[in-house]
Amino acid sequence: MNSGEEEIRHIRRRDLFWFALGIALPIPWTVAHGLGGLGIQPEWIVVLGGCAILGAAFMLSWSCEIAEQDIPQSLALLVLALVGVLPEYAIDLHFAWTAGKDPSYAGYAVANMTGANRLLIGFGWAAVALVACWRGGSDELEIHPRQRLEIRFLIWATLYSFLIPLSGTINLLDGAILLGLFALYVRSAMKGESFETDLAGPPMLIDHHFSAVGRRFWALILFAFAGFAIYVSAEPFAESLVHVGRSYDIDEFLLVQWLAPLASESPEFVVAVLFAWKLRGSIGMGALVSSKVNQWTLLVGAIPIAFAISAGGLGGLPLDPRQTAELWLTSAQSLLAAIVISDLRFTRREALVLAALFAAQLFFPSTAVRWGFVALYLLLSAGLLAFGSKGQRQAFFHLVFSLPSSERKRTAAS
Repeated sequence: MNSGEEEIRHIRRRDLFWFALGIALPIPWTVAHGLGGLGIQPEWIVVLGGCAILGAAFMLSWSCEIAEQDIPQSLALLVLALVGVLPEYAIDLHFAWTAGKDPSYAGYAVANMTGANRLLIGFGWAAVALVACWRGGSDELEIHPRQRLEIRFLIWATLYSFLIPLSGTINLLDGAILLGLFALYVRSAMKGESFETDLAGPPMLIDHHFSAVGRRFWALILFAFAGFAIYVSAEPFAESLVHVGRSYDIDEFLLVQWLAPLASESPEFVVAVLFAWKLRGSIGMGALVSSKVNQWTLLVGAIPIAFAISAGGLGGLPLDPRQTAELWLTSAQSLLAAIVISDLRFTRREALVLAALFAAQLFFPSTAVRWGFVALYLLLSAGLLAFGSKGQRQAFFHLVFSLPSSERKRTAAS
């Protein structure tokens, strides 16, 4: 057997391992839930429920990659946008819905949402850029021009997000505007050019070993099982996080903010970093930028709607001083990151700065220090726009003020 065949066998064994692991992770909790919970303590529910959500997130990503081979590109974009935030969506909407009955839960919805958004940039974006630069022997990652569409909507959503805390709530008007931005984003993406997506990992394994009918069957089974796993895990996992925090005198806000998004975001990070490792960092980066847009529009926009329906009124989800600071910090980080990549260049130094700023926040959770980080992010953003490269400044303001229709022409010209 030559080295090429041996490498193919190794890849297939690895893909089979990940496929089996993704399916196995939700099984312990789904079985326990089906048997009435078996009296499992909250600490173990956090572990088992988190594993179930992690496995479900992997299966969702695989099912969508498989489905892209058989459905129109426009429909694939819509499905991927909706499915990409499903794990966070389930947890966050549980907290928002519960907050409509118990106001003490309002902070947890904000915690999960801000944690997921900041983790995506501070860890995900930075990791993809650093791996891509290292593997490519370069000091920067070049982002494909088609990603200008996502960057534009990220900037628009970010600029609007600075206005949200001014009312002291995340209200239905905020929800309408953010969901409107999401709809416009999907509509614009549907008009974009189609492009092939190379399968990798378990989806490639399924594509190679099954016919079109078998492939569609697996996509449906993975999607259904993942949806069921999230359905039976989201509420127990979220409630157990709060219980563990209160029982062990751990700040439950921080547990919800970082542990829950880490479980649901991990598969997306793994896939994006693997693309970077294979010298396709632009694809990995594009997926994470798109995910950020989905979270910043669809996910945040749905929170006040769930709260209002649960509360039986038109009031918005209340924000206390801590939640206001967290929301501003998330907006400020998003603004700096959007400016950094607006010229479609993401340097090693810029990635290190974003990662360092994010890591430092983990050690200083006090609200006063959070406001210091807000000021630092805004100062760096202003510095880039005032004293940074002319190309980066022009690219940013072009994205702010131009329409998606003009971008299609620019991308085609590129």
